[in-house]
Amino acid sequence: MAAEKRRAKRIFLNAPATIEVIRQPEVHLPEALTRVYERVRSDDALVGEHFLGVIRDLSTNGAFIAGDPLPLLSRVAITFPLEGYGQVDAIGWVLWLRADDCEIPDASGAPVRLSKGFGVLFEAIPLDARLHIHELVRAAAD
Repeated sequence: MAAEKRRAKRIFLNAPATIEVIRQPEVHLPEALTRVYERVRSDDALVGEHFLGVIRDLSTNGAFIAGDPLPLLSRVAITFPLEGYGQVDAIGWVLWLRADDCEIPDASGAPVRLSKGFGVLFEAIPLDARLHIHELVRAAAD
């Protein structure tokens, strides 16, 4: 079996999520800085739109959400229930997407179905929720 290469360990779940595409806040800089400063801009094409998805895996850093993929660099507000914690409200960025369902072989060669969806890197999540996710991941590894 291939070694896990992700930085953050994760748990697998099946949690319904509500996703809203939101705007990136404006940053007002001094004029001298505006000439030399550049930052990533969010994709605002779907701002204000709401979507349903299912969180399939979760780490302290982000989540994979199965459902219709959103554009890369969309900034999203995500709400989902977390066992033993309650409702989590997080903000994140869509950093990768899977445009359609597909199958890949596992270590033994058996097919594994992967759902279409997108990966979100958390920008903001309550510290107590992040700590709870850490504890769930640690317990799952034991």
